[in-house]
Amino acid sequence: MPEDSIEKINFEEINETAISKPLVSHIYTADPSAHVFNGKIYIYPSHDIDAGIPFNDNGDHFGMEDYHVFSMENISSEAVDNGVALHVDDVAWAEKQMWAPDAACKNGKYYLYFPAKRANGIFQIGVAVSDSPVGPFVPEKEAIKGSYSIDPAVFEDEDGRHYIYFGGIWGGQLQKYRNNKYDENNEEPSGSEPALGPIAARLREDMLEFDEEPKEIKILDENGENLLAGDNDRRFFEASWVHKYNGKYYFSYSTGDTHFICYAIGDNPYGPFTYQGRILNPVVGWTSHHSICEVEGEWYLFYHDSSLSKGVTHLRSMKVTKIDYLEDGSIITIDPYGIRRLFD
Repeated sequence: MPEDSIEKINFEEINETAISKPLVSHIYTADPSAHVFNGKIYIYPSHDIDAGIPFNDNGDHFGMEDYHVFSMENISSEAVDNGVALHVDDVAWAEKQMWAPDAACKNGKYYLYFPAKRANGIFQIGVAVSDSPVGPFVPEKEAIKGSYSIDPAVFEDEDGRHYIYFGGIWGGQLQKYRNNKYDENNEEPSGSEPALGPIAARLREDMLEFDEEPKEIKILDENGENLLAGDNDRRFFEASWVHKYNGKYYFSYSTGDTHFICYAIGDNPYGPFTYQGRILNPVVGWTSHHSICEVEGEWYLFYHDSSLSKGVTHLRSMKVTKIDYLEDGSIITIDPYGIRRLFD
């Protein structure tokens, strides 16, 4: 949501009508990646702070420095803060901006995937390892070879293979890449050209590197054509997530400057994915970022908004609400503040 719209919002009314409350209020948390490991819910968000950096379209004011892991015994229980799991000072290759992370588990080890900027200002994705889902995590000495941009999300398929999805335009720098190569002169395609898609790669058995050359994922419209860069209500911006429901692969993502969480469906982890609709309507704050997790046979959307900070875009709070599917597999769009819209 644009910053100049915040003054129009009655936050007392918003908080009264919101369909869910912040899971924690002692710190600001965003971009929650939720998983069930060993029967318990673990949430891996970014940790928002006020870094004192002016707002800009590159998101430099999102100056996060560390990660906390939260655990819940069940979907209704308190979210417990397990403390700092990883700090930017512990990562040899990273300088700043520990943005949205994700986690995975394999053979009793836990892997935290995270983006950060190097000293040269370029984002890469790193991985850190722990024997516990709450850390502390020990980072690899270097970023994942061939990684770039932001918002890593890891999906484990039924055959045990893991796939990582990543990418985000504007501050996430995806527009600077073509065929995995960086060029400062590259920009977003024109509105009539195919939109940039997220990037995906299968992970190696040790979970520490890519097992293949990353490839761009296609998101198609109802006619089987690529979504266009000018289709701001539907095209990919950032915040990849993949889950599987009734044998289909659901790729969900944020549209960024139009503030929707949308989804598309495909038949394999690489897509192509066909656009289906919106999962979440706009929340308070400019960003929208989510994860989808099955808990005891029900599906839940973990997301964030900036209602607790009264609209400060870089001070967000994670929330959770139930997802409902129709018989055809479509998802009922969620209005985060009930039937009340942010704007009439």
